[in-house]
Amino acid sequence: MAGGFNPPLQVVGFIATRRGDAERGPAIRLRSDDAKLRGVADGALVWIYGPRRHDLATALIDDTLPRGGVIVRDVAGLAPTEIVRLVRIDADRPVLNPKPV
Repeated sequence: MAGGFNPPLQVVGFIATRRGDAERGPAIRLRSDDAKLRGVADGALVWIYGPRRHDLATALIDDTLPRGGVIVRDVAGLAPTEIVRLVRIDADRPVLNPKPV
């Protein structure tokens, strides 16, 4: 994670989808001001660091949420009231030790 201010976020909701649902897959909904603070755009791929594991998810902007609150969808290992950190993926950073092809 690049240096900078990245306050924790609290999970205020969890959505579990089923096969056949229109919208599926790991996602995290957060306010636009929380996203801007972390340099995250709508639809960006981010790391969610929770108390037991970390996962990749798509960031979705939702200004109806309270400041510092997020709703996660299909992210295993998270439950409401838990604290998470969100880190955007820096696709421009070079890979340090690439594997030979």
